Amino acid sequence: MKILIVDDSVFSQKINAQYIRMFLKDAEIVFANDGLEGLERYKELQPDYVFLDLLMPKLHGKELLNLIKQHDHNARIVVISADIQKNVREEISQYGILQFINKPFNEEKAKTICGLIRDDYNG
Repeated sequence: MKILIVDDSVFSQKINAQYIRMFLKDAEIVFANDGLEGLERYKELQPDYVFLDLLMPKLHGKELLNLIKQHDHNARIVVISADIQKNVREEISQYGILQFINKPFNEEKAKTICGLIRDDYNG
């Protein structure tokens, strides 16, 4: 299983990957540091799942989400964001994301989402 983590914070990338590896030991995890790189990596790698931050330079996460979904309507995307405004969550949910997770990402949240991913992947 291939997972793309798109976040402009290297610290967040490492934390997210650490928690994902706790529950999805066979996952191959790759990173992108901003929205534009995230789009390029998505098209290049065709990952099974994307963990996406919203607030990023060069291309906002919401725009990236839209572009990925245009490229691949079935893309499986988990949004991890500190932006928890109700209107933002509702707007993002319209894209058919797998899950919206409030930052900080932690072991409990990772266990839940990785369980959903494992069930979805094994399908």
